[in-house]
Amino acid sequence: MAAVPADTARRLGRFELRRELGKGAQATVWLALDTRLEREVAIKVLAAGVNVAGDDLTHWLQEARSVSRLAHPNIVPVFEADVHDGRACLVFEYVPGRTLAEHARARGALPPHEAVGLMLGVLDALQAAHEAGVVHRDLKPSNVLVDGHGRARVMDFGIAARLKEGANRTAAALIVGTPGYMSPEATRGAPATPAMDVFAAGVMLVELISGRPLVAERDPYRAMKRVADEDLALPPDLPPDADDTLRGVLRRAIARDPAQRWGSAAALAEALRQWMAPQPAAPGGNSGTLDFLLRRMRHKSDFPALSDSVARIQRIASSEHESLTSLSSEILKDVALTNKLLRLVNTAHYSHAGGGSISTVSRAVALVGFAGIRNMALSLVLLEHMSDKQQAGQLKEEFLRALMSGSLAGELCRVPREGEEAFIGAMFQNLGRLLTEYYFPEEARQIRGIALASRRDAPASAAALLQAETAASVSVLGLSFEDLGLGIARSWGLPETLQRCMRKPDGEPPARVPDKPADRLRCLAVAANELTDTLLRTEGDPTAALAATAERHARALGLSAREIAGATDQARQRLAQMAQAMNLQVAPGSPSRRLLATVVIEPAPKPDDSLSPHQLQATVAAYAPTLVEAPVAAEAPAVNAAEVLAAGIADITNSMVESFKLNEVLRMILETMFRALGFRRIVFCLRDPKTETLTGRFGLGEGAERVAQQFKVPLKGGTDLFAAVCAKGADTLISDATAGQIAARLPGWYRSGVDAPAFLLLPLLLKGAPFALIYADKAEPGGIALGEKELALLRTLRNQAVMAFRQAG
Repeated sequence: MAAVPADTARRLGRFELRRELGKGAQATVWLALDTRLEREVAIKVLAAGVNVAGDDLTHWLQEARSVSRLAHPNIVPVFEADVHDGRACLVFEYVPGRTLAEHARARGALPPHEAVGLMLGVLDALQAAHEAGVVHRDLKPSNVLVDGHGRARVMDFGIAARLKEGANRTAAALIVGTPGYMSPEATRGAPATPAMDVFAAGVMLVELISGRPLVAERDPYRAMKRVADEDLALPPDLPPDADDTLRGVLRRAIARDPAQRWGSAAALAEALRQWMAPQPAAPGGNSGTLDFLLRRMRHKSDFPALSDSVARIQRIASSEHESLTSLSSEILKDVALTNKLLRLVNTAHYSHAGGGSISTVSRAVALVGFAGIRNMALSLVLLEHMSDKQQAGQLKEEFLRALMSGSLAGELCRVPREGEEAFIGAMFQNLGRLLTEYYFPEEARQIRGIALASRRDAPASAAALLQAETAASVSVLGLSFEDLGLGIARSWGLPETLQRCMRKPDGEPPARVPDKPADRLRCLAVAANELTDTLLRTEGDPTAALAATAERHARALGLSAREIAGATDQARQRLAQMAQAMNLQVAPGSPSRRLLATVVIEPAPKPDDSLSPHQLQATVAAYAPTLVEAPVAAEAPAVNAAEVLAAGIADITNSMVESFKLNEVLRMILETMFRALGFRRIVFCLRDPKTETLTGRFGLGEGAERVAQQFKVPLKGGTDLFAAVCAKGADTLISDATAGQIAARLPGWYRSGVDAPAFLLLPLLLKGAPFALIYADKAEPGGIALGEKELALLRTLRNQAVMAFRQAG
């Protein structure tokens, strides 16, 4: 490498600056010669115009010197931190090569094994730094060098962060890092933790494998807001080599909740090493077969969607930081799932808690609880993916078996707070059998045939039959149903307590109730599944067979055989209600009919609109004609929108009879509109008294949180369409926003950040002045069709929002 000519060389103290290696807003990095030690170094020089106070500079230099004590082969060492010729500078080892960002641009998407190999070096460096009390805080591809040996080496540990903190000690300045790689908690200015670096490393690894940014936002604020408010999803087109095991590792690394991430850089590195070189299978297991089956499932079009749905619902329901809104929004993404869940919560088992019908997911979550809705949603997700298969009859039987086991475990549970975990643990003991029937129907038939033959040859106990089924599945699949189910559970990131429930213990049940909750849940899961199997295989009156199974488990459950029989009867009745709600029809000769008790279920009364005709007429009459003469369709939408709207009105009215939370009622109103009319998204805006504008607060649907951030409707002096609609208090339907006279009146923020071709505006007024706005849109011109009945019900919902504000004070 040739040095610059002597007459053009620049100097800084004893360093001869030879060539600029990189330049940023605060500093420039030079290739330099240390004339005292006669070695090439990289020197980072603070830009002359950057104003850093003396105390801050001292603090920065102290931090840089502490970083200089880090010694690791994957860390670029800091040789020196000092001030030369009045300029603060850092002296690093010079590493020939290119940054990881340049490497990725040159190579494109990397094979997963190569990308993981690079990131293992980064994670080892992070772990060494974390153990020394140093968090990087600005980990990104441009802060990682790839040397001539292909080794990744991390630089700039925590140094730029101190400069930013010292320059302006405000809350905003404490937000340290680069948008797109900052963790959700870093965007809120939280104290530095190793979990922030784990998140950044996960994002970088996903990008290396996919070949493109994970957070593709040009606006830094939008990038930060998206990371803070949304769950990052893996790109759908990751290569086949990125199998379910690796995807599970990546999902956990980029989890929004720090508690759901890998506990350390070392833990993430260990998981990646296990993926790179899987351990030999344990006796009786077959990891090669499991990997093959997982790959085969991955190539089935619907398994990725099933996996993602289960993982998201489980993560949201188990997180301490997620809200009712997150779980409701996740369920609302799937129309079929939403409808089945609402039918289910309106069965007799749940409806008494709500004091009437439940017509919104938000209210269902509030009444039934996170864990209860999680169990229903996971059950329904499995069922929804199986309903259209050729072997649907057998799949329904397997599903009912799993659902009965879960329901019975919940009934048997003596500790109320453990009942929901018992439900899901018992149900998921059947996961391997259920997925085999779904994805490998031929193999499932072979296993059933082998197990049936062994039953004919030697009728035996439940334990012996289980052993026969296990032997049959191993002979056909190469591993047991249990091992397959556990492998899937690990790839989905299900918790260890649930995985423990899925593994059946050897030997007899314990002689007393276990002290540890995990062991109690396991006993419940085993007992519930054996009782369910007893019902399935017993022709005629099952009383004696159930009594024998109950006696076997009575001491471990702390219940008498009579109490177990009563719980079994309750579970059968509950299952019959659930089957009816889910439209699960079972063939007359099917063994699964033995699981269903004969239950007469009275049809739920249809909800009535609690608002009087006088109120409704007054509301309609009080509004001026629409500002824009957009035609309203004479025909109602294809979905029976009026019924959904009316049910929502009744549900919301019930919620407002006693004390209520304003935000919950508003979300119920938006959800009712969203579901009934099939909007792409819906947003609620509220007056900001400081700026006298209506600003977006929350929403539902595609990109709703991002779109809500765009809304800034002036309440004074505005001339665009939105401002005029709010000023007049006019309900407005824009059927085609691309029409010239309409497009000309749309504000710039709307055209650049939202730009929907059809939208609806419902202003909210108090004392004649607008204070809020409901916005909803669709993706095609003319897509919003409203009949008179639907329009009136929409206005009633809007009025309920106004009343909610009045009652809330």
